[in-house]
Amino acid sequence: MAGLGRVLVHVRRGGEGGAARFGQSVTGSFCAPHEDLAAVSCALQRGRFLLADAAFPGSTETVLGRPPFCPAKLLGSPVATEPRGRGVEAAVAVLLQAATGPLLLTRRPHGLSIFPNVWVPPGGHVEPDEELLAVGLRELQEETGLRLAAGTFTWRLLGLWESVYPPMLSRGPPRRHHIVAYLLLRSQEPHEELEARICPSEAEVSAYAWLEPRVLEAIAATEDGAGRPGRVPSTLPASISITEVSGGSPRAVQLPTATLLNVAPAEGEDVERVSTGTKFALRLWLEARGGENGGQTGPEAASGGWE
Repeated sequence: MAGLGRVLVHVRRGGEGGAARFGQSVTGSFCAPHEDLAAVSCALQRGRFLLADAAFPGSTETVLGRPPFCPAKLLGSPVATEPRGRGVEAAVAVLLQAATGPLLLTRRPHGLSIFPNVWVPPGGHVEPDEELLAVGLRELQEETGLRLAAGTFTWRLLGLWESVYPPMLSRGPPRRHHIVAYLLLRSQEPHEELEARICPSEAEVSAYAWLEPRVLEAIAATEDGAGRPGRVPSTLPASISITEVSGGSPRAVQLPTATLLNVAPAEGEDVERVSTGTKFALRLWLEARGGENGGQTGPEAASGGWE
């Protein structure tokens, strides 16, 4: 995405605050050092994405998470030199759920400098004067060609995720630092109708897949940083159908289910996997589904499975 500008994250605690510092954990501003989850209020306000420890006009209460291996957490202080003067940037990612149940995930091209070959929802930076939903709809259309007309979907904010790249200090100092707002968009159309309109941008998408809830549950159950890959449950197929995009000719191929259950290695080159932030969002989505079916709701219900 070639944006006109970037919206930076600001934090406010106890009525005071300012711009978040690159490389200093935003989540840590709202929780104890040993914790990785915080309750916050957030809103886009006057060209900034404001996170606060108390509600303010126009804000939404939500949860903010980070992985236990988050470089910003482990560094404990801001990076001395911010790359290209960056602060902490605001971004949006969209979990698109079809009326028939599956969710859409995309794989980032191998040649990208940030999170290459990793499965994520469509998403990107917040630009000035945009609202969260507008960002999500724009990024969805730019990356997949899907345009959702007003009145054909509902949406909600699932939660916020602190994303740093590289994701582990063993791979070098931070070069990117974002707070990602994960949105759930529920379409009234079945995935077959949505599939017929998909026209991915090969610059941002190398493959995509509509994943069933049972597969998503298995993905959400894996824990990056645990040092062991996820095991494919016996109830799941050995492979999953995905659509690869190359030269303008999409083709259906089979991807081993185990690939989507890979975890982020602590050292060395990364592997094809679902991103840690996406797993966080999937857990929130699964918790919301459980609440709709009479299960427990609220941050406490999901906190045991978060990284």
